[in-house]
Amino acid sequence: MKPFRKHVALAVDGGGIKGVIASRAIAVLEEYMQVPAYETFELLAGTSTGAIITAGIATGLFGEEIHNLYCDLGPVIFKKTWRSALWPLTRYRYPLKPLQEALDAQMGGKSMGDFWAAEKALDLVITAFDLIENKTLFIKPFKENSEEEPWPVTKAVLASSSVPSYFPPVEDRYVDGGVGSYHNPCYVAAYEAVHVLGWDSAETTLISLGTGREPHSLQPERIKKFWPWHWISPVLGAFQESADDQQVHLVRTFFPALDFRRFQVDLDGAYPMDEPDKIPALSEFGDRLGRMILDDQLDGALGIRAKKAPLPGAAT
Repeated sequence: MKPFRKHVALAVDGGGIKGVIASRAIAVLEEYMQVPAYETFELLAGTSTGAIITAGIATGLFGEEIHNLYCDLGPVIFKKTWRSALWPLTRYRYPLKPLQEALDAQMGGKSMGDFWAAEKALDLVITAFDLIENKTLFIKPFKENSEEEPWPVTKAVLASSSVPSYFPPVEDRYVDGGVGSYHNPCYVAAYEAVHVLGWDSAETTLISLGTGREPHSLQPERIKKFWPWHWISPVLGAFQESADDQQVHLVRTFFPALDFRRFQVDLDGAYPMDEPDKIPALSEFGDRLGRMILDDQLDGALGIRAKKAPLPGAAT
């Protein structure tokens, strides 16, 4: 792995239970560097499950601790009940209470401002979407020229993680930051580093972690038989993937001097965001993503076709 530059930032995508992949990859990086992530990264940006991971790092958790939380709490947060069984006849599939209790146990009492006021100041940017004002929010430890009180960390993470139809909106207005264009928050991190923190691009490394790319399985024979409702899933999937790659392109275009490393792993099938039974397989993909980081195997969206890293223990 190439050495990091003077300043190092981390951006983590959304993806529900697929946060297992990114959290495990961070654990692999920590094991290699023998330094915890909260000492490596001065700037963190996260959306949805990425907000959980980056907030966990900001509060001092190791990557493996965050990974273990996903393994332990995934079946609790995404517990199948009458509500999920009857969806979409219910307004949402899962209550927020289990996630809120888990966040309170790790971050309760902290406000976003506490990260900037700490002895080692840290900038954490969490994205959420405000349905009332119809705009993306960038929730931070500080805001220029603002008298606004910093958000509680739990509230910020809950807002960013409240995927519509899966969870109810926070305070009946805030939902997942991926509703806008920032499911992948790498451009948010790059902008924050250069234009807000004033870092020199030539002295900055930005690590961007995806949560897995599912294979495309549509064929012309199937598409020509689509009814209107069949378009929902592929259109939403295309929007999200296109938006993710657009953020990569924006970083490459507007911050060419940045040491930008985007890592994404190709999955072997569909992995819904609310299936905790998939955690063992997702953990293996996390190991693979971690090896890609160590081997500098960048995502193909950067214009560099990455070779598939073998799973740990696999024959090469």
